[in-house]
Amino acid sequence: MSGRGDYKHFLPLQTRWADNDIYGHVNNVAYYGYFDTIVNEYLISANALDIHNGDVIGLVIETGCKYFAPLEFPQKLEGALRVAHIGNSSVRYELAIFKLGDTAPAAEGHFVHVYVDRTSRRPVPLPDEFRIALNAIRA
Repeated sequence: MSGRGDYKHFLPLQTRWADNDIYGHVNNVAYYGYFDTIVNEYLISANALDIHNGDVIGLVIETGCKYFAPLEFPQKLEGALRVAHIGNSSVRYELAIFKLGDTAPAAEGHFVHVYVDRTSRRPVPLPDEFRIALNAIRA
């Protein structure tokens, strides 16, 4: 398990009413929504990703998550992000979800994205603006 200091980018998050399941805690599928939000917010804010008109888009080819502590609504969270590996057209993002103020994560996960041409859906080399943004949060 990693700690807060192992991550490079943080994003405030808030649990939503719809995140809770019948067992009274945030359902596992909601964590993947948090992860996707953290990655895309970072790339958009870093001017690397244009979700509407960009030539390059990321497709998820692998995900995983480990859960350490339950979350529930209403709760303030922090999402954390770092880049573990940058390939020619792929990136491994590592993420964590922290209860606001906690030093240990409630969950840790990863996404592997392959970046492809929006039209052909074929892999393309990462554009320079992506590499700059990714290297800024590389572990």
